[in-house]
Amino acid sequence: MKTILLIAFMLCTLQGIKAQNNIKMENQADVSAITDALENYYFKGIYEGDERRLGSIFHESALLFGDIKGQPYFKTVDLYLSGVKSRQSPKDSGKPFKGEILNINVVNSIATAEINVKMYDFNYRDFLSFHKINGKWLIVNKMLTDTSE
Repeated sequence: MKTILLIAFMLCTLQGIKAQNNIKMENQADVSAITDALENYYFKGIYEGDERRLGSIFHESALLFGDIKGQPYFKTVDLYLSGVKSRQSPKDSGKPFKGEILNINVVNSIATAEINVKMYDFNYRDFLSFHKINGKWLIVNKMLTDTSE
């Protein structure tokens, strides 16, 4: 009887592990798509000052909130992109630039990404909310702050 219970327990455990692996594999395609969007559109758009490239991964109604040097920060995506267009790009400034993905979490059609962007004399920590709309991952909200590290 103990052997039968042990076998049943092991089979249930293996089924649970298999289900978890399937979930991770399904999410892997979404994580890869978000990683691609961050590396090829978000980071590259910021670095080059290319508001069209950067804007292509934002939802048209996205909002940005946070603080910079302790001061509250709020912009619509249009105001943010206008600022990117009108400022000197990190590429043209000659100062170091580094974008780094720290974490991506996906649940169904929503996701969050925690990233770090070093540019100009700032070290930004961004928390981006994504929503998969018509098969494309778009940033629907951006929260940011500057940090010392």
